[in-house]
Amino acid sequence: MPAFCTAGRRVRQDRHVDNLYVSRGGVDGPTLLLLHGLGATAEVWKGVTPLWPGRWVAPDLPGHGHSPALTRYSFGGLAAEVAGSVDGLVVVLGHSLGGVVGLALAGGWFGVPVAAVCGIGIKVSWTPEDLAKSAQLAAKPSRLFASPEEALDRAAKVAGLPSAAIDSRLVVEAEDGWRLSLDPGAFAVGRPDLPGLLGAARARVRLAAGETDPMSPADHLRTLVPDPVILPGVGHSPHVQNPEALRPLLEELFSAAT
Repeated sequence: MPAFCTAGRRVRQDRHVDNLYVSRGGVDGPTLLLLHGLGATAEVWKGVTPLWPGRWVAPDLPGHGHSPALTRYSFGGLAAEVAGSVDGLVVVLGHSLGGVVGLALAGGWFGVPVAAVCGIGIKVSWTPEDLAKSAQLAAKPSRLFASPEEALDRAAKVAGLPSAAIDSRLVVEAEDGWRLSLDPGAFAVGRPDLPGLLGAARARVRLAAGETDPMSPADHLRTLVPDPVILPGVGHSPHVQNPEALRPLLEELFSAAT
């Protein structure tokens, strides 16, 4: 296997590809597809991309950041949109919602050859109350805020991001104020069929979570896989809290692609 070295691979471009706003970088080597969680944007990966020794692609998912909304949200619909942003063999690192989308891509239904996928912080256990709250949020119109600072503060809470991860794509200016760029309809994506997605995956799969992640505790992950990776000292967003903690996962993905 080539040495896992990240020197000299910092080229970045941001542009729209079909319906998605896509950031990409790197100059050679295997392609890493980075998929963010609900409410976030591709900017959450800015601490991870310098660790990857090949090419990387990071879209704003539909209804997030600079990417337009969908009329209806499903994991398959999100995967179909993402599929157009990559070409050729990829490995996938997805957080929360993005991890589920990565698993959907790994099933081979969307024309993207996936060598391996790692899902971080995927919510496994859903109560009726969880599903009802998601449905309520999906049905509410976007709330208006008087200032971009107020809107950004709310956006960070919705996405579960620390203040250091806030970026301007999380909010947009409206006629009477500021609102989240997140389309509320995205909350309607619902509960994923994780056993079904894992059973259908045609790629190497790894599930991981932060040691203190309340949404994806280790015992929940072990109902799906016997050996989830538990990242010490971090919570639901380890890629933001401590990107270096993901290095072993990146090395595993790199190995699968080479």
